Amino acid sequence: HQIVIGTHGRIKIWVRKGMLAFSRMRVMAFDEADEMLKADGFADDSLRLMKEIKKQSPACQVLLFSATFNDRVKRFAMKVLPDANQVFLPKEALSLDVIKQCRVECPSPEEKVQVLTEMVLPNCENLGQTIVFVKSRSSATQLHSKLVSDGYTVTSIHGEMGNAERDRVVQEFRDGVTKLLIATDVLARGFDVSQVTLVVNFDIPTEWHAPETPAYETYLHRIGRSGRFGRRGAAFNFSAGPHEEDL
Repeated sequence: HQIVIGTHGRIKIWVRKGMLAFSRMRVMAFDEADEMLKADGFADDSLRLMKEIKKQSPACQVLLFSATFNDRVKRFAMKVLPDANQVFLPKEALSLDVIKQCRVECPSPEEKVQVLTEMVLPNCENLGQTIVFVKSRSSATQLHSKLVSDGYTVTSIHGEMGNAERDRVVQEFRDGVTKLLIATDVLARGFDVSQVTLVVNFDIPTEWHAPETPAYETYLHRIGRSGRFGRRGAAFNFSAGPHEEDL
């Protein structure tokens, strides 16, 4: 094979079974590299892969790609690859002009569902597909149940679902069987459906270890699910109460 795509675990299995030889590798690319190099993510596995490939194929070129690199990950990447060429867009250029971003003020957190069903969704049904991002698995389940009871055809996806079930939900959405998808941040990256015209941040993304701090990178990845392939899109950011107003 000329191109091999896989997770850390799958690549290690292929090497162990003799299906992949690091000695023949010429280019190694990390997509979503900021996640791959996070200390609380896949950093250890990524470093082990780099070390082993460089040992067996010293001329192998390493490429790190991501729409976002925070300063901590960037400093770490520079330590790992000190002589690397760097190409970074300025932060203000990361938010695409083709995505219209709007703040939607809700009277209270409890009335977000009413705003969604009475003001947002009725005006978007004929425009394309919609992804509604929530903060947790329980929030996804609760919102899904509420929308189904209101007569909407909707699916949801989160980290507690098995791979087969997640694959089914994603495929149904890609095929247009459902036009409304509720998701946690498990879907914030690497999910491209050209028909998605609207992203709703039902819950503004925050850092998991600091709920008072906005998760800027996650926000950019979320809204980037709309406006794909040069098409126009929109992002509605729900806010209710002083805390979400500050965010």
